[in-house]
Amino acid sequence: MNHSAAEIWLVIALLAVGTFAIRFSFLGLIGDRPMPPLVLRLLRYTPVAVLPGMVAPMVLWPSATGGSFDPPRAAAALAALGVGLLTRNMLLAALAGAVALYGGLYLLS
Repeated sequence: MNHSAAEIWLVIALLAVGTFAIRFSFLGLIGDRPMPPLVLRLLRYTPVAVLPGMVAPMVLWPSATGGSFDPPRAAAALAALGVGLLTRNMLLAALAGAVALYGGLYLLS
């Protein structure tokens, strides 16, 4: 499928408008009204959910992204998960995952 540059830019512009509309509908229309405590409590978990949401498909289903199972990445994910569960510290979990990934890549290369 070949698309012209104008079609691609039109899709990008429409996606940008749609993304803005979705975010504005939640953030802009609430204004200065206080949010319910349940919503505030749930919003605290958003950053913690985003990172695993980006990493999990590459580790659990690498064939869907054009790759194959990669032991160093699986070990890094398990290390990050273990450290995160033990320490409840996202920065230490990310550091443990990075150390495990680069250590595994170094040992297997």
